[in-house]
Amino acid sequence: KSSAAFIRILGIAYLVAFVSLWSQLTGLIGSSGILPASEFLTSIRAETGIERYWFVPTIFWLRAGDGILELACALGVLLSLFLIAGIASSPICLSLWILYLSLVTVGDDFLEFQWDNLLLEIGFLIIFLTPPKLWNKFSPQTPPSSMVLWLLRWLLFRLMFSSGMVKLVSGDPTWRNLTALQFHYETQPLPTWIGWFFHQLPLGFQKMSAVTMFGIELIIPFLFFMPKRIRYFGCGATLFLQILILLTGNYCFFNLLTIGLCILLLDDKFWSQKALEPEPAHPARWPQWIIASIAAIVLTVTGMQVSHLFWRRPAWPLPAVLLYRLVAPFRSMNSYGLFAVMTTKRPEIIIEGSHDGKTWSAYEFKWKPGDLKRRPQFVEPHQPRLDWQMWFAALGSYKHNPWFISLMRRLLEGSSDVLNLLAKNPFPDKPPKYVRALLYEYRFTDRETLRTTGNWWRRELKGLYCPVISLSRS
Repeated sequence: KSSAAFIRILGIAYLVAFVSLWSQLTGLIGSSGILPASEFLTSIRAETGIERYWFVPTIFWLRAGDGILELACALGVLLSLFLIAGIASSPICLSLWILYLSLVTVGDDFLEFQWDNLLLEIGFLIIFLTPPKLWNKFSPQTPPSSMVLWLLRWLLFRLMFSSGMVKLVSGDPTWRNLTALQFHYETQPLPTWIGWFFHQLPLGFQKMSAVTMFGIELIIPFLFFMPKRIRYFGCGATLFLQILILLTGNYCFFNLLTIGLCILLLDDKFWSQKALEPEPAHPARWPQWIIASIAAIVLTVTGMQVSHLFWRRPAWPLPAVLLYRLVAPFRSMNSYGLFAVMTTKRPEIIIEGSHDGKTWSAYEFKWKPGDLKRRPQFVEPHQPRLDWQMWFAALGSYKHNPWFISLMRRLLEGSSDVLNLLAKNPFPDKPPKYVRALLYEYRFTDRETLRTTGNWWRRELKGLYCPVISLSRS
């Protein structure tokens, strides 16, 4: 039952990922989008030989037009529904993995998030958890491979333990003195209104929350390999942390995947004390030598990744290094860890356009902070990928984010695909002649300010993020 529930949760995660990306696809990587997939592949083709098919794995080498990209999302949605319905077989899971890997590969900056990699890693392992049949109705009574289940448990361990360790080894003072959560709710990419209220809580509560978080991330993962009752406690503690993260931040389908992995910590008897009757026929399984070979590769590569948390430059044998490089392009054996260094300020980019270079009007994004009176919203499990990238861009310079200049160019061109990614286009009749980007520092207001002004945010202008741009000057 746990395996069946996990497969359905994975199906939901795949469904969310494909539907979410589909709604933004043409604006992000379409032919008139910010980073066209066809241009990306053309540039790779010009610089590489036949090895490109391995190191840039995607089915879109054949064609990367808007219709083909959208067709891949549509097929992904259909196959996801099969998983949710319990129709789970290796060919279906393999097809989902190939489709999503292909989209992630050509998605460039917009699909380089840890939950994209986590979905691919789980999606890869699930291929070997399901029967190698063309079509199979997954039964709760189907005994899954114990070795694959252990690899999924090892994945959950790495996900949680690495998240705690990266905070410690980074040397960040806010994690060391337990004040990081004093800033986190305010400076995370897409806050929620519940996060606003958590931000108002006293410093003592924030420090106690940080201690609890470190306990769950650094100690609890070792319970995943313990006997049943202890393992159940580890499952409950991890679920508790995931629910808090769900309430205070928007992390797309990341928490959903983690919750799915937690479900695998529960034995089938957890759901029912009645013993499950064996299936009348022995279910089809992958040969043990294939599972053992996959396990050896996964443990070698992920063991190298975990070791980097303790030793910065371990001397690995050359075969291990070559294996690491060979599997890296498939993003199915990954390292994890968010917020190793806590951002203590919130720079925010506001893009403006003008017809005459004197009167400027601001573009409004759908989810990221802009209007001071707009309440922080819940958007998970959907991921507005442009809004997320704007958060990363604000932490650096437009010179180090070529996609940002491409975004500005599309606004000058009036690209409808890109404008659909925004909440407000102040130039509905004619694109502006000039665009620029200002940099503000945003802060949460306090309860009194919210009550009297209705403002959830306050901001201070810091200067120009990107100078004035026009198509003629470009």
